[in-house]
Amino acid sequence: MATMDKVPMLAEGYERLTADLKALRDERPRIVDAIEEARAHGDLSENAEYHAAKERQGQVEAQIGDLEGKIGRAQIIDPTTLSGDKVVFGATVTLLDEDDKTVKYQIVGETEADAGKGRISYSSPIARALIGKQVDEEVEVTVPSGDKFYLIEKIEFI
Repeated sequence: MATMDKVPMLAEGYERLTADLKALRDERPRIVDAIEEARAHGDLSENAEYHAAKERQGQVEAQIGDLEGKIGRAQIIDPTTLSGDKVVFGATVTLLDEDDKTVKYQIVGETEADAGKGRISYSSPIARALIGKQVDEEVEVTVPSGDKFYLIEKIEFI
């Protein structure tokens, strides 16, 4: 059974989810038209267009249900309204790795994560290790490639 926990996200992530939901809802009538057109071709047992349209309809309905659930449980967090000296959801954290290289991550919702842009999910190993920590604390993270060590240099709410 699904839990009714809130799904934390930034405002831009919420906007993207609602845009995705609108696009899927707009696709519904086109799928119905494709099913009707395929039905008109006759025998449904060997009608690839019909089966493809029905499969797409199932995928779209499942995605709509998933998005509606996330949107309904969304807890929108604006990092600029946050403050403090501990790492929390929405914080942008500047770290120093073992090689004295600076890395910067923003802790975001699962739907917004993009490691290439420095946005990591709050449920990722690095974020879980960082949450609750303060500047100048060392953090050890176990990742598939082994243990990594970081020093927290700066915590920002931007």
